[in-house]
Amino acid sequence: MTDAPRITAKELKKRMDSGEDFTIIDVRNPDAWKQSDTILPEAIRIPMDNWEENLGRIPKARPVVTYCT
Repeated sequence: MTDAPRITAKELKKRMDSGEDFTIIDVRNPDAWKQSDTILPEAIRIPMDNWEENLGRIPKARPVVTYCT
């Protein structure tokens, strides 16, 4: 498996503003969600500890961007 490309928050914002269609997955743990006021619009929250059991929630027809801190 190859490494996934990385993009900056600035690049993500630019792509969101241009209307690019992709799925954002917030993989921070629940404690990080509680401590942060950052919520990306329409992001699917899946903690890394529960990744495999949530694979069915991820749309397969478009690119995926994961977000963590």
